[in-house]
Amino acid sequence: MKKRTLIYSLVLLLAVAFAGCKKYLDVNDTPNNPTNVPPSLLLSSGLAGSAFSNANELNRFAAVITDYLTGAGGSPAAYDIYNTNGADFGNQWRFEIYGGALIVYKKMIDAADAVDAKTYSGIGKIMMAYTFSIATDTWGDVPYSEALQGDLELITPRIDAQENIYKGGEGIQSLFDMVREGLADLEMESTSTPGNDDIAYGGDVAAWKKAGNTLLLKFAMQISEREPALAASVINEVLAKGTGAYITTNAGNLGINFGASTGSQNPVYFYIYESSFRNDLIVSSRYVSRLQALDDPRLEKFVTQPDTAGYVTLDNGYRGTLPQPTSNWSRWSTVITGANGVGPVKLLTNAQRAFILAEAELTLPGINLPAGATAQSLYEEGIRASMLDAGLTATEIDNYFAARPDVVTLSGSTEQQVAKIIEQKYIAWTGNGLEAWNDWRRTGYPVLPEHDNAVGVDGTRPVRAQYIDQEVSRNPAFTPSPLPNVKVWWDAN
Repeated sequence: MKKRTLIYSLVLLLAVAFAGCKKYLDVNDTPNNPTNVPPSLLLSSGLAGSAFSNANELNRFAAVITDYLTGAGGSPAAYDIYNTNGADFGNQWRFEIYGGALIVYKKMIDAADAVDAKTYSGIGKIMMAYTFSIATDTWGDVPYSEALQGDLELITPRIDAQENIYKGGEGIQSLFDMVREGLADLEMESTSTPGNDDIAYGGDVAAWKKAGNTLLLKFAMQISEREPALAASVINEVLAKGTGAYITTNAGNLGINFGASTGSQNPVYFYIYESSFRNDLIVSSRYVSRLQALDDPRLEKFVTQPDTAGYVTLDNGYRGTLPQPTSNWSRWSTVITGANGVGPVKLLTNAQRAFILAEAELTLPGINLPAGATAQSLYEEGIRASMLDAGLTATEIDNYFAARPDVVTLSGSTEQQVAKIIEQKYIAWTGNGLEAWNDWRRTGYPVLPEHDNAVGVDGTRPVRAQYIDQEVSRNPAFTPSPLPNVKVWWDAN
């Protein structure tokens, strides 16, 4: 990745291993590499690494190409015209994902297993599966079964097929089974349990179980276009456990908490409000127009409007004079970032779960929904959950439902209903470009017109990232490198 990626990210991942007992992330502690340390000193580092993997440079890339944001300068401006290559995302691969969160989880699991701290190993396995999914969803076939073994001098790991990573095969544990193993660990007696070192749930083991089961739902829907029977089986496996087994409230969202001081803030906030690159991004006019067409009350919650004349935005791919002053630009609000950057990076949400089940009921065979649930009721539930999370009152939400039944009612063909579900899921994921990019690749929704002045491989929106140059040069298993217009395995749309 170009040097636009903040060194802050690397400092974060090394420092928080020793952050100790703090309610939120604070990176201003001893920045040493974690070696032989107890699991309690590794959990916050791993969780922070997963949050950065989701919300830092990969998020900026995905948020721009899915029309949430427009690149006004630097790397985001290149992404906006689909100009991406193997020089991008090196820091994300090396320091946030593989050399960050994943290696920390491995060390934590090993340390936990040595002392039978099963709660730590269970959380570690769930989050390792989540973080590996970011890698494979972004790059396709990646190191997996032989990854994280540099201490055994395995420095050129094989590249595993994405199909095997998700499903298992060739002696590879599937992501599903990694999560299941983590859930099994959480059911066992543990010699120690997290407290303030858990910057997601504060040591609430029941909440982690719900997050693990919700992650199974996410993985199932991710592969549903390619493996509908397997997806349905996994979803029914989770549903059979009852509604208490997965996330069903906004309070249960899996979010990684941050602090208000510089060096401990939400990475989305830091980039757009504190960093020297803050004017590289502006809210996309396409995003604003989409929500305005729906009369969506979340728009004013999600997007700032410093200029009383209206939102100051740019079209995607715009190449011209930037509006001035930049202080009037529309940006993500504190609903997305938290005041002073304390907002959590949300990895799994109640709204997401509702939309997944609504889509599954329409598209997959034999889904056994809870009694009384339908695709329509789940669709409404997802919208309401998102609106509540955005800060709207129940009365405001009811008023919107009454005013726009055309928006909140599923109608038409199955394809048209899926399009509605994914558009609402897209709005609910505002601030999280990766999840929207995944859904767009998987379903083709929401419909996203190509950007102005697009270049890239063939002028079309990227459907994967290229392998980073550093890995290609040192590991022969990486050649040849697929171009950004080559779909990953689960992208059968």
